[in-house]
Amino acid sequence: MSVSEAAHRSSSRGRALRVTIGLIAVIGAGVGLAYVGTAPLKGETTKTGVRIRTVEPGSGAFIQPVDGVLVEYEGRLADGTVFDDSARHGGPQPMIAGQVIPGFAEALSKMQKGGKYKIYIPGSQAYGANPPPGSPFGPNADLDFDVHIVEIAPNAALMSGAGGAPSSSEPPQSSGQAPQSTPQP
Repeated sequence: MSVSEAAHRSSSRGRALRVTIGLIAVIGAGVGLAYVGTAPLKGETTKTGVRIRTVEPGSGAFIQPVDGVLVEYEGRLADGTVFDDSARHGGPQPMIAGQVIPGFAEALSKMQKGGKYKIYIPGSQAYGANPPPGSPFGPNADLDFDVHIVEIAPNAALMSGAGGAPSSSEPPQSSGQAPQSTPQP
């Protein structure tokens, strides 16, 4: 081997090492960007385990517990079975934000007029261990909802005399719009 061949061999090794390191860096950056880029698809998960994903952002003020809301919704069990939807009740349904199941109330507080959302509510934040008699789901059933906030009536609970959020000694109840066999969120 000549001296010139030996000199070229070490430079080609160095070049191959730099190309390999560069390729690893590009792959790592791609994985990092993909992870960060999918964050909006995952949505926000609260401390209680409620997951809210914004499908279409709304505008204006966020919903408060004393606000009345007109909501289009579809509720599903974990297996995809639809257990209730606003269309069955004639269209968008009125409810007081602080007087629904805890997980739904928590999710509503992160929503705005006109927005469309997907919600996951763990059983502990839905109907818990004792769902209403005749309901289509068992104890601690996890629930999924598609929600569209049609309208918000600020302070509707105060105007109607219904008050805001229920006291801690009373479990949140539905607004009474849906039949007992298919409880509303």
